[in-house]
Amino acid sequence: MDKAEHGGWVYILARRYRGELYIGITSDLAARMTQHRAGKGSQYAADRRIVRLVWAEFIEPIDLAIAHEKRVKRWRRAWKFALIEKGNPDWRDLFDELAG
Repeated sequence: MDKAEHGGWVYILARRYRGELYIGITSDLAARMTQHRAGKGSQYAADRRIVRLVWAEFIEPIDLAIAHEKRVKRWRRAWKFALIEKGNPDWRDLFDELAG
């Protein structure tokens, strides 16, 4: 079976360093990022031009991934920044590294 059938990517997009954030979940991160960059990923992100992938984690099974996404959405902004900066202190766009 395909890896996507077992889990999902919880991810955070940012407009800029410590700027507006978008938190989402997907089974196919590459396809979802392509949608976001084309302005079709979500209306909220498209309207605000939030397309920089600054954090992503693959979680299995999918129900745990969904629960984690919901939990992170409720976190304080400072906690989200800390999560991002733990693995990506420069807030660089990680999509090319993950897709590479």
